[in-house]
Amino acid sequence: MLTFLDFEKPVAQLQAQIAELRAANESVEGGEQIDIAEELAKLEAKSAEMLKSLYASLSPWQKTQVARHPQRPHFRNYVEHAFTDFMPLGGDRYFGEDEAILGGFATLRGRSVMLIGHEKGHDTQTRLRHNFGMGKPEGYRKAIRLMDLAGRFGLPVVTLVDTSGAFPGIEAEERGQAEAIARSTEACLALPVPMVATIVGEGGSGGAVALASAERVLMMEHAVYSVISPEGCASILWRTAEKAPDAAEAMKVTAQNLKELGVIDRIVPEPVGGAHRDPQSAIRNLADTIDDELGKLAGKDILQLQETRADRYLAIGA
Repeated sequence: MLTFLDFEKPVAQLQAQIAELRAANESVEGGEQIDIAEELAKLEAKSAEMLKSLYASLSPWQKTQVARHPQRPHFRNYVEHAFTDFMPLGGDRYFGEDEAILGGFATLRGRSVMLIGHEKGHDTQTRLRHNFGMGKPEGYRKAIRLMDLAGRFGLPVVTLVDTSGAFPGIEAEERGQAEAIARSTEACLALPVPMVATIVGEGGSGGAVALASAERVLMMEHAVYSVISPEGCASILWRTAEKAPDAAEAMKVTAQNLKELGVIDRIVPEPVGGAHRDPQSAIRNLADTIDDELGKLAGKDILQLQETRADRYLAIGA
């Protein structure tokens, strides 16, 4: 069952009317059902138009809510429907395994790649197992290990970023969270192979940058990317999380804002109503776009790739 967001209430009410009308007609006994196809078609057309209009003018805060939607495609969904021959690789060879950041060898459109990304989980049990997509130091050190493997085997690196930020717990700090994030960012910038990163949901803080310092950075249409969450920013500036919508507006967190600022390179379209309404279509769009970008990067020499990454990040904010 689809979960509706707060700002989608008018659409939810219309969908409820459609469901009630169908149920009422189906419950009529003795073959006395009436033809409601025309009325249903009108209501469904009105609902679709309302949804299209709503999503054409989303505020940054509303886009943040869409990016966090619990039914939005996550890493495992992309692996299942866009990549083949996925061979997961675990452990950082220092401390242990971190299931918030997953990775391994995979194939995209016949092209072998190293795939790395955040996994949030889809229900209470899996969210706890994957720590809500908040990576720990061992997760980022695993990512470094996989990037090193990709460099040795000459495989392009593809990352799918979806995290509210790196895990802020004491144990993560004790194991060197900041150093692990910094070294993961450094590993991205030094890669001797092409790298394409995509913000598929939330791109939060250094936890996102550590897997997104690529020469080509993509963003799903309704994803968000920021140095801090809107709630965190509001708590610092206004001492209340209720100002989160104002913070989201001021921080320019949307794909459209960031494309204009030169932080990202390309926006990947989503189905009307967001990726959670038609995951298959959203996943297919992203797979096609990543394949196109990898094709453009193929054949470029190591120095050119590394200079491209360095130049793009040095230019931000200049």
